[in-house]
Amino acid sequence: MSGTVYLVGAGPGAADLLTVRAARLLAEADIVFYDALVSQAILSLAPRAEKIAVGKRSGRHSTAQQFINKRLADSARQHSIVVRLKGGDPLLFGRAQEELDYLRAQGIAVEIVPGVTAAFAASADLQVSLTQRGVARSVALVTPRVGEGEADSTWVQTVLAADTAAIYMGAGEALAISQALINAGKPAATPVAVIENASLGAAVAHGKLIELPRLAAQLSGGPVLILLGEVLRKAVSAAQRATARRRQAR
Repeated sequence: MSGTVYLVGAGPGAADLLTVRAARLLAEADIVFYDALVSQAILSLAPRAEKIAVGKRSGRHSTAQQFINKRLADSARQHSIVVRLKGGDPLLFGRAQEELDYLRAQGIAVEIVPGVTAAFAASADLQVSLTQRGVARSVALVTPRVGEGEADSTWVQTVLAADTAAIYMGAGEALAISQALINAGKPAATPVAVIENASLGAAVAHGKLIELPRLAAQLSGGPVLILLGEVLRKAVSAAQRATARRRQAR
């Protein structure tokens, strides 16, 4: 048997945001290796497949990447359709390149199916465009997280250079993120939105960059994306007015 491994984007969470191709491959899959944040609603689209959890969450027990690589290759020698199901888009903060390089070195065929990444789902939940004429013409997708033994990240400089920024995997480092950006020259009053569970009835906290630690602390532990930039100013102002009205009504 010489099967194909498909690196498939599961999107931000909502099953109906999967691509048609992703849904078809799940229905046809013999075996599915899935990330921690993939929902049961999405896994149910693969009724005939063996399903193996290989997820990674910050600060929690996770499956070693080398083990995942080997399991994918071994499975492709036994099955026709092997799906590696990754949250969001497989090519963004998903360690897909390591899997691609390993599988190609093993002579395994690989194909990639893109998915909706959290930044786009979060902006859709907010109904705020990440680019706006006269306000924002550049978007940065960054994470402050760095693996052991890796070079320091240049995420601060990247955020400073962009009009709008989406910060992945940063909720647990909200204080450090706020301080690093402000110390580097980002205005403390820069509008910020913290979105938890994008596409799945998202919880949102609006405010300013200097308030980021307090905003992140309001959420309940689900996957979080941080958006910041002038494109959010109207949304932040509207949220603040709504909060003030609720307080006056009490």
